Amino acid sequence: IKEILCNRYTNFPKAELYSFYLKKIFGQGLLISEGEQWSKVRTLTVSAFHGMSLKGMMGDMVASVEMMLERWKEKEGAEVEIYEELRTLTSEVISRTAFGSSFEEGKQIFGMLHKMMALAETNMYTIRLPLISNIFKTVDEMEAERLDQGIADSIIDIVKKREEKVKCQQDDYLGLLIQAHHDEDETKKISMEQLIDECRTLYAAGQETANAALSWMILLLAIHRDWQEKVRNEVISIFGHEKCLDFDGIARLKITGMFILETLRLYTPVYTGFIRDIGKEATLGKLTGLDGVQCHIPFIMIHHDPKIWGEDVHAFKPERFLDGIAKATNNNPTAFMPFGMGHHICAGSNFAINEAKITIAMILQRYSLTLSPGYVHAPHPGLTLRPAYGIQIILNAL
Repeated sequence: IKEILCNRYTNFPKAELYSFYLKKIFGQGLLISEGEQWSKVRTLTVSAFHGMSLKGMMGDMVASVEMMLERWKEKEGAEVEIYEELRTLTSEVISRTAFGSSFEEGKQIFGMLHKMMALAETNMYTIRLPLISNIFKTVDEMEAERLDQGIADSIIDIVKKREEKVKCQQDDYLGLLIQAHHDEDETKKISMEQLIDECRTLYAAGQETANAALSWMILLLAIHRDWQEKVRNEVISIFGHEKCLDFDGIARLKITGMFILETLRLYTPVYTGFIRDIGKEATLGKLTGLDGVQCHIPFIMIHHDPKIWGEDVHAFKPERFLDGIAKATNNNPTAFMPFGMGHHICAGSNFAINEAKITIAMILQRYSLTLSPGYVHAPHPGLTLRPAYGIQIILNAL
């Protein structure tokens, strides 16, 4: 894995995306592109989601969670479908922090992407015949093309609204993309098609993975009440019962961080991992003559390997991470990869961890979480690992 993702990654390029539907979702965005096109946008993404940029996003994250908790006031003591609640939350967070808009403005885009993902999963093993598929299209393919055009049109509308403001507001992701689109330096300039594809990718991948990860975290808090108390006590010891969180305090949430890492190990959102092509004349260990072969790196299998994690690999034990990731993995960086690793590691990993910490902290300041008797445990391996029948939680106000 280190050879493929780190040491000789140029010999193992990303595998071509064959799914008609996934191409409609991601286009040639950051998850798919390679070379110069990837490098241009990667630089923008790292700038938008790291360092001081994250500190500037905290207010929007807190405001988004606060909106969700306001809705929950009417549901106290009742059962709440957490997966759908968090879908709205993560959509709001992405909209506010990356695109300078609200969920309402991006609602249409999220709705269309959600339908497109459902089509992609339904047709995951459908084989399209060359030439014939270009002439005779199925009902699902025609619907996908309609959604594809609708998503592009909606993104263009948002871009046009922002183009007039880009000079005074350029620090969010959309602002940086628009600046790059108008850059006079051809080495930095991106096309409108690229801009649209990057927006698609962030809307889809950023929201979907965060939604899945947060949902499993809430489930495990409700099941493991001892850890729910540990995390709550830490949050209250740093922030009290006030809703006003600060960036430095979030960084000090060590127990919460351990809990998040163990959840990501057990329920890795991008469970399928990476698929890489093996280039010409590339060798892998003692294997040679592999041109045309693909490598599959399945994160969730690695995270559930008893040879790495011990015989209690399937047990929920956040204390594994008490002394950090390096100690938990015996200094083997390939043993824990919820965000990938190497050259193509997820640029939004710190963003996702901060979002999780803020959401968990604000929920536990106000509520005790109990798992509903009606909950059915059924992790569904779709584009992300998500609960097939949702997660039903009973909210008890503190």
